[in-house]
Amino acid sequence: MNLIINILIIISGICWSVVYADSIRIGFKQKTYAMPLFALALNIAWEGIYAYTDLFIRCDIGAQAIANAAWFLLDIFIVITFIKFGRDEMEGELGKKLFIPWTTLILICGFALQILFMVEFGDVAGEKYSAFLQNVVMSVAYLYMLNRRKSSKGQSMTIAICKCIGTLTPTIFGTIEGNKFILVTGIFCFIFDLIYIYCLHHVIQKEKAEAISAT
Repeated sequence: MNLIINILIIISGICWSVVYADSIRIGFKQKTYAMPLFALALNIAWEGIYAYTDLFIRCDIGAQAIANAAWFLLDIFIVITFIKFGRDEMEGELGKKLFIPWTTLILICGFALQILFMVEFGDVAGEKYSAFLQNVVMSVAYLYMLNRRKSSKGQSMTIAICKCIGTLTPTIFGTIEGNKFILVTGIFCFIFDLIYIYCLHHVIQKEKAEAISAT
């Protein structure tokens, strides 16, 4: 059983690493951001807080701690793409003017919420429950981003599929451990992720067809 759980953890880690790496690549290549702000704020906060907790408080230099630290560093580059290119997608003069204050506020809220989870539920339970709640938020946020952009800009099937698998695998081992909260929120994530994959595939195919007809 431990072997199965370890394999699932490794698969999840690889998939999320691919999501972050491809988000950075696409962000700089297309001069945009590839992760919605609310998802990014919760993500960088979770990984930063629990990387610090594992390495400096628990003194547990395990695979998960190293992964969290690596993901936190990758998240910094994703934040850079958002700050560098996100202003162009803000609507109206006021939106562009308030871009930095708004981004800062959301990032602060992300850290505050993650810290509150740890304070109220403890670092172990808080880590699990906040992770799955934020994954539900992420899955919905990607759908919203696709609908708002009306294109595949800043998105890829690689990100969509790896994000889905990266959440599905911890859902499986959380379910094996008998955690109903992880089971239900994991199912929500999986459903939203499948919808996102389907919609993104449809948009990409439509863009390809339009490109062919234009030549």
